[in-house]
Amino acid sequence: MSSSSEATLVSKRVVLHFPPQLVDQPIVCNMVKKYDLEFNILRANVTQNEEGLLVLGLRGAEGAIVEAMEYLSNLGVKVQALAQDIVLNEARCTNCGACVVICPTGALALDEATRKVNFFNDKCILCELCIKACPPRAMEVHF
Repeated sequence: MSSSSEATLVSKRVVLHFPPQLVDQPIVCNMVKKYDLEFNILRANVTQNEEGLLVLGLRGAEGAIVEAMEYLSNLGVKVQALAQDIVLNEARCTNCGACVVICPTGALALDEATRKVNFFNDKCILCELCIKACPPRAMEVHF
């Protein structure tokens, strides 16, 4: 049973861009320990001596997540919210549903009543399967 003094836990998904001089540092390990966060690596592309990209799901006290993002920024890591990076371009979308069938998380769904594709970015893990499956290229990734 939780007490009213406990912080409310929240979840946030972020994209982290590491400059070359930081890719070999245990920054995420230190961050989750220091701010008492849980993390899940959703995607990673890190190469020694090159910029690194890490998509993380974080869970913890809201204030701790804010402090952790400031910690990363102060170290020189560029921090973006994941929702800003995936876009359904409705002008290009033909609502064919090809993306819906391939999406492993249900982030894309066909509305039975309107027959329109809906995108739920809170479910998206940036696997990019929808990008490859979309004939009119309506799904866009922006890093």
